[in-house]
Amino acid sequence: MTGIIGAMDIEVNGLIEKMEAPETQVVSSMRFTKGKIGGKECVVAKCGIGKVNAAVCAQTMILLYHPDCIINTGIAGSTSDKTHIGSVVIADRTVQHDMNTEIIGDERGTLFFENESLKYIPCDKKLCSDIAAVCASLGDIDYTVGTVATGDIFIGGIPARKKLNEKFGALACEMEGGSIGQVCYLNSVPFCILRSISDDSSSDAEIEYSVFSKLAANAAIEIILGYLNADIG
Repeated sequence: MTGIIGAMDIEVNGLIEKMEAPETQVVSSMRFTKGKIGGKECVVAKCGIGKVNAAVCAQTMILLYHPDCIINTGIAGSTSDKTHIGSVVIADRTVQHDMNTEIIGDERGTLFFENESLKYIPCDKKLCSDIAAVCASLGDIDYTVGTVATGDIFIGGIPARKKLNEKFGALACEMEGGSIGQVCYLNSVPFCILRSISDDSSSDAEIEYSVFSKLAANAAIEIILGYLNADIG
């Protein structure tokens, strides 16, 4: 079973509409819809915006549905000259840019676990490769593989976004993927982040977001549908 998490209705409704025999339950005020797309079992959930919502959703999904993998899908802002409105980023790793214990000597973004600490959480290589193959097969998608930065803040303006690229090598920024990745890492569940760019590094990022977010979300949904309908082992 494939688990799919998006923050907003526009990021998940297009998938739920394609489901065969959907079954829905609400847990922790979040709606989980289980069914089949392309003959494959999946569960889709809207987590809401932000890291805590995303983490609660991912952990609940893992405990309730035991997915083989989880894909975080949706929209993001560009933080690189390599990405622009309409392009797609497939994460090979994620970092939480707002995790900050620099004052006691740690690198910004470092996460702490029982027996280790990590700055970047790696995404599943096969899952990323499979999604990239779907993007390539669709033909007209400009996609890039790289780092996605997560934080509980909407990043606008060129200086702030440029800083994320310089410090973390980030191609895109958003508000959920890194925490979903952390939960998946703790539970040994393969995961990947797929983000379609809705706004770039201009000073008008907020305006661009309002104009292009729906189009960007639909692009990500198209790729997820392609993945679920593909003959991928």
